[in-house]
Amino acid sequence: MSKRKIFDFLRDLSDNNSKQWMDAHRDRYEEAKAIWIGECNRILEKLASQDDFYRDIEPKDTIERINNNLLYHPERPTYKNNFGFAPGEQKGSGLYVYVSPPYSFIAGGVHNPDNGMLKKIRARIDEDGDKLQGILADKSFQDYFDGGLEEDPKMLKTSPKGYSGDHEYIDLLRRKNFTISRRITQEDVIGDDFPKVVAEAYSEMRPLLLYMREALA
Repeated sequence: MSKRKIFDFLRDLSDNNSKQWMDAHRDRYEEAKAIWIGECNRILEKLASQDDFYRDIEPKDTIERINNNLLYHPERPTYKNNFGFAPGEQKGSGLYVYVSPPYSFIAGGVHNPDNGMLKKIRARIDEDGDKLQGILADKSFQDYFDGGLEEDPKMLKTSPKGYSGDHEYIDLLRRKNFTISRRITQEDVIGDDFPKVVAEAYSEMRPLLLYMREALA
């Protein structure tokens, strides 16, 4: 089955975002979803060759609901205009693939961690921030992810509680997000080698993910 059907469906859904339209095209949604789950399975098989963590994950457990949560965000459209792949190791952390007609990307790291997670990450940075700095300064990592860590709009303006302003790793300790991303094209996604593209991205981000995995353990 052609992966182009994923983008065709999502593009039409974006233009006709309503329950009435979805009900009338439920068969197209189920077909596109099945194609995407099949691709998620191929990605998991590729990732499992690098990391045993991905060996026992069910493809259906990596996808997101197509419905937006309107209870807390009533301004959002009824449905998302993307498919996702999120075999997250913990809430807010891990590898993430976002596929949508406007743009697609592969991301990783820790996004919007809760206070408990953030406390653990900061403790790990305080203990061996030099290791994290080394990961982030790696040339291959920086080249692949356009300079490394993304800008953090939630970064503290002052030092976090319990840490001095002249701490060796204060710039990292002030962060609330530790995320990286790489844009991909529709042609990347529909290509036969897309699982290889994701596996390559994971290989580049793996040192960061392992660091965070150990911090959050």
